[in-house]
Amino acid sequence: VQKHYLQKIVQKAVKLVFDLSFYNTEIAKMSFKIQLVKTEDDYQRILAVRRKVFIEEQNVSEEIEIEHEKEAVHFLALDNNDCIGTGRWRKTDIGFKLERFAVLKHLRGKGIGKELVNFILNQLPTNQTIYLHAQEDVIKFYQNLGFVIIGDKFLEADIVHSKMIYKQKNNKFIK
Repeated sequence: VQKHYLQKIVQKAVKLVFDLSFYNTEIAKMSFKIQLVKTEDDYQRILAVRRKVFIEEQNVSEEIEIEHEKEAVHFLALDNNDCIGTGRWRKTDIGFKLERFAVLKHLRGKGIGKELVNFILNQLPTNQTIYLHAQEDVIKFYQNLGFVIIGDKFLEADIVHSKMIYKQKNNKFIK
């Protein structure tokens, strides 16, 4: 009886760990999950999405696109095991910088990017600065998620960007 009881506890613990490893969501009749990049295969899949979005669509150089790879924590969005989106964060002197959010073109506007950002925000401490450099055409997207513009526009990879900081749930900015 005791052995059976311990097996049940172990099974529940394993299930809990597994459940926390993935974030499943359904949006617009689409089911996808978000998870941490853990393998070289996962990493190559997010690079393929970023290559399509940043290098092919936006003409960002590969050298710029792969900056700070080793310092970053990467995430991928999967639909039926196909990588459909990605994002990452990295620790800087300022705080936590969110970067390289990309969703395949034919799947944009379906909530995947929003779920990626929210998933990553939920991984980060709430007592430190969280910021990003947003391209002009996605500023409204980030504003809807709680980011506000600080400072002037600037060029990054020959694309106009604005620095944005996340307004924490307590309506305070951490600087």
